[in-house]
Amino acid sequence: MVSEQQIQEWADEAEAGYDVDELKRRGRGRPGRGAAPMQVVAVRLTADELDALDAAAAKNHMSRSEAIRAALAQLSA
Repeated sequence: MVSEQQIQEWADEAEAGYDVDELKRRGRGRPGRGAAPMQVVAVRLTADELDALDAAAAKNHMSRSEAIRAALAQLSA
């Protein structure tokens, strides 16, 4: 839950105004991985395949996406 104090702090911050240059500098969305735009590719996996992917990713301290990219890089090398 949000406390009354937090609401008041947000209101005070809004009333004081925001630094537009700072807000623009932070950017939006996920950080890019390169100069070229990326594409999202949908892949259908069985429950067993997804479990195996999650296990491999966790073992290597990776996200699902990182594990898939690593596997693709190895396959295409």
